[in-house]
Amino acid sequence: MEKSRVGYEVQDGVALITLDHPERRNALSRALLEALKEHLDRAARDAAVRAVILRANGPVFSAGHDLRELIGSTEGDAQALFGLCTDVMETIRLLPKPVIAQVHALATAAGCQLVATCDLVVASCEATFATPGVKIGLFCTTPGVAVSRAVGTKKAMEMLLTGAPITAEEAERAGLVNRVVPPDRLGSETMALARQIIAASGYTLGVGKRGFYAQVALDRPQAYAVAQEIMVENTLAPDAQEGMRAFLEKRAPRWES
Repeated sequence: MEKSRVGYEVQDGVALITLDHPERRNALSRALLEALKEHLDRAARDAAVRAVILRANGPVFSAGHDLRELIGSTEGDAQALFGLCTDVMETIRLLPKPVIAQVHALATAAGCQLVATCDLVVASCEATFATPGVKIGLFCTTPGVAVSRAVGTKKAMEMLLTGAPITAEEAERAGLVNRVVPPDRLGSETMALARQIIAASGYTLGVGKRGFYAQVALDRPQAYAVAQEIMVENTLAPDAQEGMRAFLEKRAPRWES
C-alpha cells in the first residue's frame, strides 16, 4: 500500500495534519489534496479536536501544484484540479475550528495560498514565501485570492508580478505571518498558541471564526448587520451565558463545548 501523503494525529485537543510527500516537495497533487481534504473533514467532525495545526515534513513546506499534472492537461482536468484546490482552501476557511499553519521552509505558489488561507501562521525565521508562477508563464491567480486578503493589494501585486520570495520577517510585516520564531522553537511555539486559543469555548471559537469571515469583506454597514446577528446568536448560547456568569462570579467558566 502506498504511504499516505498526509499524516494525522491528535494531541491534547489539537489535530496535527502533516503534509508528508517530501520527495515531491509536498506538491499539491490531486492525491495530496484529496488526503488533506479528508483529514480536514475528519478534524471538523471530531468533537475531541478544538484546533488544527497544519505542518509539513521535508525541505519545503509546499511547492504548490504538481506541474506534472498540468502539462498536457485537458480543460476538464484543469478545472477539476483547481476546483479541488479551491474546495480544500474553502474547507479551511469554513472549518468551525481555528487552523494554524506551522511553516518551517519555503511555501510557494499554491503552497503560499495554503498558508495564507489558514487563520493564523507561525513561521520559522528560515521560512520564505513566494508566488512565482509568472516566471513560468502561469500567473498565480488563485493563490492571489488568499494572498491579497492577507497582505493587501500592493504587496500582493508585487509578489505576483515579480515572483520574488519574501522572508519570514517581511511576511510578518506584510501581515501574512503572525509570529516568526527560531527553527528549534517552531513546534513548541505553534502548539503553545493553539493551547492558548483552545482554552476558550469551542462553540465560541466556531461562531467567532464564522462571523469574522462573514463580515470582513463587506462594507461597514453590511458588516455591522451581519455581526449584530451573530452577536445575538452568540449571546443566547449556553457557553456565553455561562462565561458571563462566571466572570461576574469571579470563577473559572465550565464550557459545554
